[in-house]
Amino acid sequence: MSIDVQGTDARERARQRAVEQLDVLDQPTDERVDRVTRLAREIFGVPMVSVTLLDNDRQWRLSEQGFDGQREAPREGSFCGAAVDKGTMLVVEDAASDDDFRTSPFVTGDPHLRFYAGQPLAAPGGEQIGTLCILDIKPRVLDNAQRELLREMAQWVETEIAREHELDRAGEVQRALLPRNTPAVPGYTLAADAVASGSVMGDVYDWYIRSGLLRLTLADVMGKGMGAALIAASVRASLRTARDRPLLTAVEDLDDQMSEDLSHLHMFVTAVVADLDSATGHVALVDAGHSLAFVLRAEDAWEPIRSTGLPLGMGGDEPRVAARVTLGRGDALLICSDGLLDILDPEDPFGQVLQALREHGPEGAVSVGIALARERKAPDDVTLMIIRRDA
Repeated sequence: MSIDVQGTDARERARQRAVEQLDVLDQPTDERVDRVTRLAREIFGVPMVSVTLLDNDRQWRLSEQGFDGQREAPREGSFCGAAVDKGTMLVVEDAASDDDFRTSPFVTGDPHLRFYAGQPLAAPGGEQIGTLCILDIKPRVLDNAQRELLREMAQWVETEIAREHELDRAGEVQRALLPRNTPAVPGYTLAADAVASGSVMGDVYDWYIRSGLLRLTLADVMGKGMGAALIAASVRASLRTARDRPLLTAVEDLDDQMSEDLSHLHMFVTAVVADLDSATGHVALVDAGHSLAFVLRAEDAWEPIRSTGLPLGMGGDEPRVAARVTLGRGDALLICSDGLLDILDPEDPFGQVLQALREHGPEGAVSVGIALARERKAPDDVTLMIIRRDA
């Protein structure tokens, strides 16, 4: 019998690329996959379950039950490697009497396996990248019904891995749509950033120069996940399309569009859209149910900007009204999403921001806010924009 070494090498390279593209190696466990392994452990009554991915010369346990947190193991002599090579479910009822596995280091050494059943897992592109496996230190028999159940649970794992990969890709696309460049506005320092609570964001911000004015937008879609992210992208695209329209007209047109698009989804969008005249410091600002725009005065006082209006997409016949404030030298305009409030001191929500602004400027203050969101694992998306008048 001849072995197609070239074909085997090509499959191995394709498998390795597929694993790396998923970007799940050496990452924290995923609760959605952990749920499957916990359930499998209970259903099959085994002490050990693993979602194992093959990575060059090692195995990486994306999720494990019963391995005491040990997520890495050698690939050589592994059951999972053999299952992937076989391409179909591998069941070893008693490894100690199996000619292929009795000398495996996983049998002769820890964890001293006797029983193994593993169903290969396919990446979204079809490459077999690892297994969902159940293991025991005692011999066992796996009947046909149990084998079918293991296959179905492996398909569940494949779905979760593919979903997470798609969310990660969507997050990359969404981050690419955030402003790449900060507008150059003489006499002002601008800083902004955003961090998602999950893979994708329901927040969006944008800024650009139009007719000599700096237009600023921050919008927050009610909800999370892919649906909120798609609506956020739609808000950004709509306002970009309307960039040459006057402030009130742009917001009212967007409101009409959102009311039509979102009426059957029972969703809405809060937003702040503002124009800054850099020569005078005058700011005209339309608030659509957001209420999170403030002026941080040079003397350390902070003032909320009062401009009330319904969120976008909720309808209503009342005309939009723009609030007006003026930034003096050293004053800063701050606009944030409500996710920032979740991580700030409720007694003095902007004390940390003011201190960071004094010590590090707008860029430092934004960095502090974003770092805090990551450190405290903010339950909601966090977006922060600061525009300070320096001269």
